[in-house]
Amino acid sequence: MPTTSQDEKIPRKTTVRATPKRMRDPVQTQAKILAAAKAEFSKVGLGGARIESIAEKAGVNKRMIYEYFKGKEELFQAVLEEAWTSIRTAESELELDHLAPVDAIRELMKFTWDYYLKHPEFMSLVNSENLHRARHVKKSKRFRELHTGFIDMLQRILDRGVESGDFRSGVDARQLHLTLAAVGYYYLTNRHTGEVIFGFDFLSKEALQARLEFNIDTVLSVLRPR
Repeated sequence: MPTTSQDEKIPRKTTVRATPKRMRDPVQTQAKILAAAKAEFSKVGLGGARIESIAEKAGVNKRMIYEYFKGKEELFQAVLEEAWTSIRTAESELELDHLAPVDAIRELMKFTWDYYLKHPEFMSLVNSENLHRARHVKKSKRFRELHTGFIDMLQRILDRGVESGDFRSGVDARQLHLTLAAVGYYYLTNRHTGEVIFGFDFLSKEALQARLEFNIDTVLSVLRPR
């Protein structure tokens, strides 16, 4: 009777398990593309951005981007919409309608200031779109809807302030919005030349706090009854 030595191996039947196909998550993929595109556009602008570079940053191939967006122009518009949606959404979470009018203005200005500091890419995107004369956001219905609600919210704060005697009547909510954004925006986007002119670090803790307080005092002085 034949025997099998210990050195001999008896072949065994092995079962090969099929590796499950990785399912693509469209929402997650699109989010990765938008995040990579935001980084690219805010760094080099629309003209300097390359789809190849965005694809590499997102960890997808170039063809994948074209499955979601027709091209660089449409991708840039989507990034702009997301950028403004983020700031408007964060503003709505402040629940300013529940604060006294003066406190609401203070809170909004502090929020805007902090947002600009934490999201310099937002200011870069705004600058870039203005260089293109807002041709992308002009085509965006979503962009217009975002700002309609914001102006309405500001108008309610102004109306409550007039009723309480804290604010004067006749202030245009649109003009107020422009001023609230500008007093912080200009300081930060022009800080490099400003530092040369005035000779101090615009981003030091003391300088930032002093500027914020000055901005708030300036706006509230405009709103006070005369």
